[in-house]
Amino acid sequence: MSSNDDWVLEVRDLMVFYENALAVNNISLKCRTGQITGIFGANSAGKSTLMHTISGVMLDIKKKEAMTGGERITLFGAINFNEEDIQNLQPHKRARKGIVLCPERRQLFTESSALENLKIGGYLADKAQAKKTLAYIFQLFPELQKLKNREAGFLSGGEQQMIAIGRALMAQPKMLLLDEPLLGLAPSIETRLAKAINEIKQQTGITILLGEQYARPVLPIIDYGYVLENGSIVMEGTAEDLMNNPDVLSAYFGM
Repeated sequence: MSSNDDWVLEVRDLMVFYENALAVNNISLKCRTGQITGIFGANSAGKSTLMHTISGVMLDIKKKEAMTGGERITLFGAINFNEEDIQNLQPHKRARKGIVLCPERRQLFTESSALENLKIGGYLADKAQAKKTLAYIFQLFPELQKLKNREAGFLSGGEQQMIAIGRALMAQPKMLLLDEPLLGLAPSIETRLAKAINEIKQQTGITILLGEQYARPVLPIIDYGYVLENGSIVMEGTAEDLMNNPDVLSAYFGM
């Protein structure tokens, strides 16, 4: 039986409504310290909504919608990080506690260089941390060393994703949220990035929550996984549990 100290993140009975549509339906999950937890599901299953809610970005979206008379967003449930209730904590305060989101579709500053994009992520780091982390990113992604002065908008999708992950690492995360990091990438790049994500876990001990539509490339690196369908968890287990379920394999993992 694990002690509570093993869990860095615990989500309990989380519900997110857009107007009257239920985007996240009574989700409870845990992420164990220093492990990779996978969230798998088809498009619109609720993965990004979950990531935005855990990171606190959803509070900003909710506020913006309210100010512009847009969709009414309602949140219920509890989110605990290191045994502290953070449900009402603003995203910048969550980032200071170590929860860092690497967003879907990268969201880089395309007219800035690769190096400038990386340095933008270092706003929470002191000089020594920033220097050490930058060296680590170039070790993790040696390709970026040669491309550091190129404008990010001229780089390939895979290279841009390396920058996005690197930028998130510059923010000194204790928990890294990766929202669809393999979206739209070639199979060889998917494999390359999955290997790098595993190396981040092994080499830094950062806890990782990984949301992905196509589980096949990342299934070998996760420690535990949840399958989402229409905002609800329909299956959970170790990578081995998920691999041994033929229905899950055919429906979600393309196997």
